[in-house]
Amino acid sequence: MARGGSARSRANQRVAYLYIAPALVVFLAFAGLPFLQTVQLSFFDWDGITQGTPTGLANYRTLLGDPLFASAFAHAAFLVLVFATVPIVCGLLIAAVFTRFPIRGATFFRATIYLPQVMSTVVVGVIWNWMYATDGPINQLLSAVGLDAVARPWLGDFTFALPAVAFIGAWMLIGLTMVLFVAGVQQLDTQLFDAAQVDGAGRIREFFTVTLPGLRYEIGVALTMTVVAGLKTFDIVFVLTRGGPGTQTLVPGLMLYNRAFGDGRVGQACAIAVILTVLVLGATVLIDRLASREA
Repeated sequence: MARGGSARSRANQRVAYLYIAPALVVFLAFAGLPFLQTVQLSFFDWDGITQGTPTGLANYRTLLGDPLFASAFAHAAFLVLVFATVPIVCGLLIAAVFTRFPIRGATFFRATIYLPQVMSTVVVGVIWNWMYATDGPINQLLSAVGLDAVARPWLGDFTFALPAVAFIGAWMLIGLTMVLFVAGVQQLDTQLFDAAQVDGAGRIREFFTVTLPGLRYEIGVALTMTVVAGLKTFDIVFVLTRGGPGTQTLVPGLMLYNRAFGDGRVGQACAIAVILTVLVLGATVLIDRLASREA
């Protein structure tokens, strides 16, 4: 029996490998090999057209000594902080409300909250650029309630430009976290909620003792996706500010784009891409291990 079970196990493994192999080949062809080529180019001084010159680690040393590079990653860290807190907290609250309280039109509200996820980033950028304008709806609303002193050109303000962009990114991610958490709550054993109610737990205590611990896996997935989104932010910044005012909203993805297509320093752009990839992989592995340890 043991030999038969072992043979079946090996056969199942071979079948699994047959299913995985095509996906692995596609991944290596379209992601693995280009990344290896990017690593190779990061050791060259190359403008993308003429013959490249090997420079060793010069591109990495130049970037690590560049204050603009440090500033770009500091901005990315701020975006990661906002992306990893606001959407997850809002998603948990929305999921708790929609799954534990009867709300008329809940499907409509969930679809509305999720809508930014399916909208083009360019469209979102154009809408928020209009809303943040000096004569846009946000400033008009502030003026209407007597807060004229607070009104400002948000995307042109050196202090508030980055938080304004971070708010848009967090707003776009709320729908994603909501869907993850609603699906997770619906899979929880209803007897756990019944037992909490028998013990006299209110809605708040029920949330912290039943709902939140039961969503550890979903929170880990949401945290991974939001952190990665913060690190690789490019499109919304490119559409809204192009890194301005000054360099107040410059992020690594935009710096990579500027070095490759603006300055013609493709080798440095590849070095930025390698560093960014290592950070994304490191953050993903760290979050996965922390989530597994808690589970």
